[in-house]
Amino acid sequence: MTFAVPVVDISSYVRGEPSAATAAAFDAACSEIGFVQITGHGIPLPVLEALGGALDSFFGLPLDVKKGYTAPPRINRGYTAPKSESLSLSLGVEPAGRMNDFFEAFNVGVPASAHPDLDLPADDYADNIWPPLPGYRRAVEAYFAEASRVAGTLTTIFADALGLEPGFFDAFTGHSLDVLRMNNYALPPGRVDLDGDLDGDLTGMGPHTDYGICTVLWADRVPGLQVLGPDRIWHDVLPEPGALLVNLGDLMARWTNERWLSTLHRVKPPIVGGTIERRRSAAYFHDGDLDAVISTLPSCAGDGAKYPPITVAEHIAAKLAGSRAGVRNEAAGREAARVLEAGSQQGN
Repeated sequence: MTFAVPVVDISSYVRGEPSAATAAAFDAACSEIGFVQITGHGIPLPVLEALGGALDSFFGLPLDVKKGYTAPPRINRGYTAPKSESLSLSLGVEPAGRMNDFFEAFNVGVPASAHPDLDLPADDYADNIWPPLPGYRRAVEAYFAEASRVAGTLTTIFADALGLEPGFFDAFTGHSLDVLRMNNYALPPGRVDLDGDLDGDLTGMGPHTDYGICTVLWADRVPGLQVLGPDRIWHDVLPEPGALLVNLGDLMARWTNERWLSTLHRVKPPIVGGTIERRRSAAYFHDGDLDAVISTLPSCAGDGAKYPPITVAEHIAAKLAGSRAGVRNEAAGREAARVLEAGSQQGN
C-alpha cells in the first residue's frame, strides 16, 4: 500500500459553511494516518512570505547574538540553540548516543496580558521575547493570528467529524496555551558523507508526538520530515504547494481513546543527493486551556478508556520537562513503545 498524507480542502469551513464531506475526509485521515494536508486555509501569500523573511532575518544572526534571546527551560519562549533539546525524551526515550536534536528554534506564544480578566500563571503565559529586527514582530504576529484562526476552524471540523455538538471544543480553548515554534535545521550547507552512525548523530528532530490538540505546520518543500505510517515504517512527507500540514496531538488521542492518533514523526537531515539543503518550518501548537481536564469522550470509550483524565497543565509540563529540561517523561509508555518498535524494525 502506498503511503500518502491526504489533502483536504477546508475552504467551505473557512467561509462558515460546514461540509459533511470535509468532516468525513478529516475523520478518515485522522483515523488512518493522523496527518492531513489542508488547502483552502485562506492565509494570504504575503503573510507566509513575510514569515519566511522573519525566520531568515533572525536565524541568520550570529549564534552568540541569538543565544541572548534564550529563556529558562520552564519558559517556552525565545531561542533554543542547536543540540540543546531532545524531543524523544518527551516520550521517555533516550536518543541514540544521547545526542540532542540538531535544530534551532524561536518560540512565541499567548501572553497572560491577552486575557486580562483571568489570573493565568506567568510562566506558562509568559511575555514574548522580541529581537529588535525590522518588521520581525509584525510578521510573526500576523502569521500567529492567521494560524490561530485556522486552528479554530479545525476544531470546528473536528467536532463535526466526531459527531459532537457544534462548538464543543470552545469550552476547552478560551485561553488556549498556544505556541508558535519557528524552526531552522542548522546544518552547514554543502556536500556531506553519512554512514549510519553519523546519520543518527545528526538527527534534525527526534521521534515524537505533538503535545496538545493539533498542530498547524508551514514548512519548506525540502526533504526531512518523516511520519511513522500504519505499517510502522518511516515515510518521507513533503507538503503540496500551498498546503499546510496538520497533525493531531496527544490530547486529541486521549479525547478520542485513540480513534484518532497522535502520529509519531521526526526530522532527518535535509539531504538531497548528498548535499545538505536549508530547511525551515513553523509549527503552531494549539494546546487548549491550561486548567482544562481532558477525559475520554463517551462516544469513544468503547470497552474502557485507555488513559485517565489529565489536565492540560499536567500533560504539557511532563512533555516540556522531557524536551527542554532533559527529564524523562515516564507517563508516555504507549507512544514510547511505538518509537522503540519502529527503531527495532528499521535499525534507527
